[in-house]
Amino acid sequence: MVIIMDGYAGNMVYADLSAGVVTIKPTPPELKLNYLGGRGFGIRILTDMVDPNTEPLSDKNILVFAAGPLTGTGIPLGSRYEVSTIAPLTGLAMSANSGGVFGWKLKKAGFDAAVISGKSAKPVYLFLDNGKAELRDAAHLWGMTTGQTTDAIMDELKDPSVRASCIGPAGEKLVLISCIINEKTRAAGRGGVGAVMGSKNLKAVAARGDLAIKTADEAGLKAVKDRVKKKIEANGIAKGLHDYGTAVLVNIVNENYLMPTRNFQTAHFPEAEKISGETMAKTILKKPKGCYACIVQCGRVHEFDGETGEGPEYEPDWAFGADCGVDDLKMIARANNLCNEYGLDAISAPATIACLMEMAEKGYVSHPIRFGDAKGMLKLVEQIALREGIGDELSEGSFRFATKYGHPEYSMSSKMQELPAYDPRGIQGYGLAAATSVRGGDHVYAYMISPEILGSPEKIDPYLIEGKPQWVKTFQDLTAAIDATGMCLFTSFALGAEDYADLLSAATGMKVDAGELLKIGERIWNLQKLYNIKRGFSRKDDTLPARLLTEPLKEGAPAGQVSRIHEMLDEYYTLRGWDPEGTPTKEKLRELGLM
Repeated sequence: MVIIMDGYAGNMVYADLSAGVVTIKPTPPELKLNYLGGRGFGIRILTDMVDPNTEPLSDKNILVFAAGPLTGTGIPLGSRYEVSTIAPLTGLAMSANSGGVFGWKLKKAGFDAAVISGKSAKPVYLFLDNGKAELRDAAHLWGMTTGQTTDAIMDELKDPSVRASCIGPAGEKLVLISCIINEKTRAAGRGGVGAVMGSKNLKAVAARGDLAIKTADEAGLKAVKDRVKKKIEANGIAKGLHDYGTAVLVNIVNENYLMPTRNFQTAHFPEAEKISGETMAKTILKKPKGCYACIVQCGRVHEFDGETGEGPEYEPDWAFGADCGVDDLKMIARANNLCNEYGLDAISAPATIACLMEMAEKGYVSHPIRFGDAKGMLKLVEQIALREGIGDELSEGSFRFATKYGHPEYSMSSKMQELPAYDPRGIQGYGLAAATSVRGGDHVYAYMISPEILGSPEKIDPYLIEGKPQWVKTFQDLTAAIDATGMCLFTSFALGAEDYADLLSAATGMKVDAGELLKIGERIWNLQKLYNIKRGFSRKDDTLPARLLTEPLKEGAPAGQVSRIHEMLDEYYTLRGWDPEGTPTKEKLRELGLM
């Protein structure tokens, strides 16, 4: 048995809300060795504890908040934590990733993970404090926005150093596209994780502490830190993110005629410059901001017309912008701020509004909203969060909404989760990654935009399908491992698997090489896939909306292209060691230690 010396807080807290009991146990060594932390911990614990037939909003589902062994160690961009659960939007076992400071505080409070089960009879919050844990009354917090909740908890504890991860009214009202917000603006965003918290009457998890986060080899870690810091600082993409935020992608993606516009009807937004990161920097940007230990600082603190907030990041900038046909940056920022306050997924909420816009314009739904109606868009955000009017129907996500009105084809989603800001018709590898993602429509479970558009680690032709299944598999496995370490995905623009392995080895005392790191990522991916198969998902679900498979793009270099995912699926399954239906074989499961 390898002894993991450091990098971990050493304990996990189990909160049974039904019983009102909190238990603290040591973090199991085998969990560290085989799953590292973060997403790895979450998926392993979820699949061990929850029957695959469980309904997402039942008290039998659980939530796992988990940091990684590199979270909070001072490693550049080592700030992340994951929330894992069965997602109410999709029905998939999934994880949602967030940055900020909360992940660091979770470990400083003495915990690698918080496992939350059952349902409280009344609103509560879980308070983690220097190795101790308790459930506290949250009746006075119920109904508050995420910002109000955060401030109220800090005031109640008389400590501004406390960090809270909480839900707003959307989560309380079980909106299927609600999220969890920490530090008022950082989101564990996808799948409806906020609704799971709401279903448990759990308003927040708050953490404070000053416990040491030790590392196994301080000198060795410092050397690797210095190496990766230089790599990140020398990376051109990282510099672009610092100068213009993630919205630096607006012009890049639009100029490649790959920006989904007006619910993916086209892939070019003529007014893109008005909502770009460059325009943001010239107009509403007050200052850049980073998560804990961040040297990139891609966050955007904005200020205009007496309003302050953060963002918008590229995805909500696109979703409230091009996808809804809106070119007013201030209105987009206001819509993003509303999502943060109410606790709404700022991809799924606007994408669902875009779906309504197209269906309303085509006469399938009687509603006055049209593309470009920024004021109507803002009103719909509030209606969704509060389940008022048509917002009650939209709160279920675009697939359920469009299906209710007889036209599911207008939902631009995969496995019922809304697709993000890239048109798969002109980015073949990304299309395959989005279709096969084990958490539904997604980009960060395998960021194929990096090689296909940004040219990192090398530029590959986005229109070709040759070689893409191998790229997708590698990126999926690597990303799963990165999520397990607690590192930010943006480090992958500059770092390779060997860098993460060296960081892990120095921090924990485990001897991890690049191959073992990827094997851990593959283990996490296969475990998640296997559980989702038990929940009824199969090959038929590894697909994209018909529009993207049959309606060619008409403008720019990708004109004539459709997504060709079904030409790549067999090869992808073979590379994964799965059978033709996409089920992991016994040989693959044995290889990964999953049976």
